[in-house]
Formats: sequence, C-alpha cells, structure tokens
Amino acid sequence: MVIAVDFDGTIVEHRYPAIGREKPFAIETLKKLSAERHKLILWSVREGKLLEEAIDFCRERGLEFYAVNRDYPEEEKDSNNHFSRKLKADLFIDDRNLGGLPDWGTIYEMVTHKLSYEDLMRRYEEEDTPMQPKGFFARLFGK
Repeated sequence: MVIAVDFDGTIVEHRYPAIGREKPFAIETLKKLSAERHKLILWSVREGKLLEEAIDFCRERGLEFYAVNRDYPEEEKDSNNHFSRKLKADLFIDDRNLGGLPDWGTIYEMVTHKLSYEDLMRRYEEEDTPMQPKGFFARLFGK
C-alpha cells in the first residue's frame, strides 16, 4: 500500500515549529511497514528548512520515506501537468483523524490485517462483552 503519514502530532508530539518527542513506537512501526514493502510518504504542512529538519529527524532514526509531500520521488510541479498537493494514497495516518490517532500498535494491526475502524471497534466490543453470569452456587463457592 501507499501510506501517507503526517509528522507533527503523529510521528512526534505536536510542538510545531519545533520537533516534539517521538511518539512511542511510531518510528519502529513505520520502519517495519516499510520493510514489509509499503511505500511511505511523509505528508506534512512543513516546508523548506522545517521540512528538512523533519526528514533528518526520521533519517537519523533509520526511517526513509518513498516520497515527501508528493506522490512519487521524481514528481515536480513543472514537469507534471497533474501535480496536486492532494496525494494519491491508499491510507492516511494523521493525528487529525476523526476519532483521533490510535496507538501505533493498533495502527500496525489495522494496516497488516486490513482492518477498518469499524472492524476494530467490533473486536473491542466483543472483548468487552461480559461473561455469562455465574449461577448462585458458583458465586457462593467462587467457582
């Protein structure tokens, strides 16, 4: 899949224009997804020096992106008459998602098992379903 990933608030805590602390497991999860042949696009409002700082932050931690703020690495405004800041990605990971950003373990599970948000909620509801009530004697004798 092609996965567009926001930086501020998603990979790192939101401290724009500074770079916040890395969100737990964000870089490791993204490196694993990349190793599994997903194409990662850094999708950020950052530009110029601020964008370079974000790319360097990730690179220093061993995370390389397929492309940055574009559909593919070679895409240029002047050479592509279809150029648009709106990316063509299969999935967007962003802290501004409706419902917020799940933890990175959940994100990994959703991507690798192709789970929708509804699938995940159904799973959680099933896990939270209370067990059958115990009968009187079972409650009384702790069985």
